[in-house]
Amino acid sequence: MTSTKTRIAGFDFDNCLMNAAGVACMTIAELEAVKDSAAGTFVTKTATLDFRAGNPEPRYQDVPLGSINSMGLPNQGLDYYLDYLLELQEREPSRTFFLSLVGMSPEETHTILKKVEASDFQGITELNLSCPNVPGKPQIAYDFETTERILKEVFAYFTKPLGIKLPPYFDIVHFDQAAAVFNQFPLAFVNCVNSIGNGLYIEDESVVIRPKNGFGGIGGQYIKPTALANVHAFYQRLNPEIQIIGTGGVLTGRDAFEHILCGASMVQVGTTLHKEGVAAFERITAELKAIMEEKGYESLEDFRGKLQYIEE
Repeated sequence: MTSTKTRIAGFDFDNCLMNAAGVACMTIAELEAVKDSAAGTFVTKTATLDFRAGNPEPRYQDVPLGSINSMGLPNQGLDYYLDYLLELQEREPSRTFFLSLVGMSPEETHTILKKVEASDFQGITELNLSCPNVPGKPQIAYDFETTERILKEVFAYFTKPLGIKLPPYFDIVHFDQAAAVFNQFPLAFVNCVNSIGNGLYIEDESVVIRPKNGFGGIGGQYIKPTALANVHAFYQRLNPEIQIIGTGGVLTGRDAFEHILCGASMVQVGTTLHKEGVAAFERITAELKAIMEEKGYESLEDFRGKLQYIEE
């Protein structure tokens, strides 16, 4: 019997597919829809300490091979998502969900994480290190010194399952340097990747989103090769107890299959979910199972990380 069950951070999930943070997760109604779909679980919208309206509209645009966005971290604030997850824990104690969060400063990050640590939340926490933080500074995860310092401070007090959301890296030496930092800590997972930053999409003679004069994160089919490279590079380099969530360019079951082949234990769907709605989970799962059946694979473990190379 073909199964897409998976296990991550010590928790079992009936399906390896879930939403990507930022899609179908802003409100409780959206999260409930993902929860009741074929997805194995959901992740909340990346929460800041307080409500944020985000950037002015239009800030998201579907484009032929994906999407472009400059959302500006709109979210309902930590308490909105944490309170919902605590209520959901009581209602569906057998299921596990992900809480995504980020601080607008390192201090706020610690305030948020300490609040989660002190709460009764029993799920998995994702710290988003792929958001621009300080004007004039790169995304946190591109600054290895800052990343190491923040993680050292966080793990001094945070004891619950914690993973990190990463931007894409593009240089082999950066994979090496990032892995050397991550391997120092008891991370549950790394999530590869967030959108490719600061792309530009033009229709006729105009940009298509308002913020940053049209510059925005690129998602969808455009980014699958980059996402797969990041998944596999970290699968090769990280301690085996640090698992991988693959995100980027998942339109079909074949795309999900390739993420798992590269080493992913879970696969997130973003742009496709935005375009198609939660029915995408059932379709992609069926396509993934069909590929597995054709190849004689009964579980994800049969092919996870077993990417083949062309020998010399």
